[in-house]
Amino acid sequence: MSDTKTPADAARERAEQRFRLSEERRSDAEKVMSDLNAAKVAEREKTARLRALRLAKEEQDQLAKAEVAAKPRVARVRRAKSSA
Repeated sequence: MSDTKTPADAARERAEQRFRLSEERRSDAEKVMSDLNAAKVAEREKTARLRALRLAKEEQDQLAKAEVAAKPRVARVRRAKSSA
């Protein structure tokens, strides 16, 4: 018996090779999409965290400004210039 392949065997091998390649590409595409989705989720979470920090800081700034405005002003007493 010889090790020669029939045309049908060669065609089958080519088809299997194409199938494996397409499966690898599909798998790679799924990984890339998964990575992109994870990056989007991380970015949204970071944005939400930073927004919460910004809003908290703005609220603190407003409270501090209101506190300063609520303090009564002390009237300055002017001294008369003495002539010497």
